[in-house]
Amino acid sequence: LVKKYNLTYISTGEILRNEIETKTEIGEEVKKIIERGELVDDGIIVKIIENIIKMQPDSNGILFDGFPRTYAQAYILEGLLSRLNTSLSCFLSLEVPRDELISRMLKRGETENRSDDQIDVIENRLNEYNKKTLPVIDFYKERNKCYKIDGLGSVEEIFARITGVVEKILAQTLINIVFFGVPGAGKGTQAKIIAKKFNLKYVSTGQLIRKEIENNTEIGKTAKPYMDSGDIVPDDIAIKLIEREINDPSNINGYIFKGFPSTLVQAYILSGLLKKINSSVSLVIELKTPTNQSLKRLSARAETKEARIYDMSADIIMHRLDVFEKTTKKVLDFYNPQKIKSFDGNIDDELLTKQAFEVIENTFKEVRK
Repeated sequence: LVKKYNLTYISTGEILRNEIETKTEIGEEVKKIIERGELVDDGIIVKIIENIIKMQPDSNGILFDGFPRTYAQAYILEGLLSRLNTSLSCFLSLEVPRDELISRMLKRGETENRSDDQIDVIENRLNEYNKKTLPVIDFYKERNKCYKIDGLGSVEEIFARITGVVEKILAQTLINIVFFGVPGAGKGTQAKIIAKKFNLKYVSTGQLIRKEIENNTEIGKTAKPYMDSGDIVPDDIAIKLIEREINDPSNINGYIFKGFPSTLVQAYILSGLLKKINSSVSLVIELKTPTNQSLKRLSARAETKEARIYDMSADIIMHRLDVFEKTTKKVLDFYNPQKIKSFDGNIDDELLTKQAFEVIENTFKEVRK
């Protein structure tokens, strides 16, 4: 699994045995605990795990073996991964009958000379498992992340069962794209084409707010003065609208956001909103368009049926461009530079679409490999 998916392997048992072999202070303490068949203190485990994760920035993910082993550790892992801005994708439970487990461990004890593979210790370990580890399964069942897998058969057969589950989960991973650029860069045109091509849900805060204004809702009444003046709408309004749009991610491959985030604070907000559905921003597409070109496009749009109220005044257009330069541009500082792909927004639309398609196809491969 580690080789196939380029994962960082974290086996708490292996780590602790290494501490014992090198006779560290922690190792001496852990040795006594393991020889009794008991579980090692959570504080020791967490400190070691966090250090290993931070040392492996280039892996596609983490494969935990032997952790979490208790209900408390499940919460600890949730907190640890949250701190590292990620979350658990799945919990795989290999199901093997008790007699087979005992037989396997006794054979391993003979070949590997492990002190914890003696019959009395094995019995204690299995009792500890039933009492403390089985509740972990319920923890992940409640979160729809627990997958039970038949642990009998050849290594190849069991591996095929596991990868079948992993591939299914990877196929469900959402691809979320932020479309970024000055007003009039052509974000909406390209975002709609991409959304249709890749089965992404198009989320335009501007479009959503205009609909609220048109329907004369309370949100619309509050937002209208900001829209009329070309200013950024308050965050609480945008949050309500986006929450509503991303409440059901089924039957789509992800979301494409246009017009949000438009401030650094909103970048943090979007990260939090996506985290609620166990997701994150996969890609930021930046359209680089000269200010004079944006001004021409917005002024031209004012003469069409697509005109916005804030397109009708050159002063408001300039104000929007100024807001972008002073405030919105800082959004790019929030994202990992490797996630940002920049394009010339002044080239032919079809060529731009083709270039964007290639980048997004590669993003799907990277995220779901």
